[in-house]
Amino acid sequence: MTVTRRGATPAQLEALYRERFEHFVRVAAAVCGDGELGRDAVQAAFTIAVRERRSFRGSGTLAAWVWRIVVNEARHVAREPHAGAFAMREQPRVNGDQDDPLGVRKWSATLPSRQREALFLRYYADLDYATIAAVLGIEVGTVSATLAAAHRALRGKLEEVQR
Repeated sequence: MTVTRRGATPAQLEALYRERFEHFVRVAAAVCGDGELGRDAVQAAFTIAVRERRSFRGSGTLAAWVWRIVVNEARHVAREPHAGAFAMREQPRVNGDQDDPLGVRKWSATLPSRQREALFLRYYADLDYATIAAVLGIEVGTVSATLAAAHRALRGKLEEVQR
């Protein structure tokens, strides 16, 4: 969703919220390590987005602007003292499959935060590299390198298990 003039309307933000809420929650939960804290982070992020909607310049997509707020709010929630108690709690998967026989979720949790965030933005939020770069405040080439490093680390863990 792009906005041609300066600022975003409450209706545009509401439409984005309704359309992408579960995507925002999945990524926020991955960043802060807890599903409920992820929901709280998304709620807080949209409160910020509505309050600051006039600061949206329209130079990128509204979705990328909101994604950046969601990720920053999830990072903030993760730094709060209560978040650490929930960090490794098992989260139910969206499709209901609780099994993770190889431990991929735990492996993902051990990645550096930028790698973890890039993975979740790419594969859970289905964002393209340019949008991920805008959300994380990095260059597109850095997104590619970050994802490659994350894939390499996860592949290494898989190879250890297969030995």
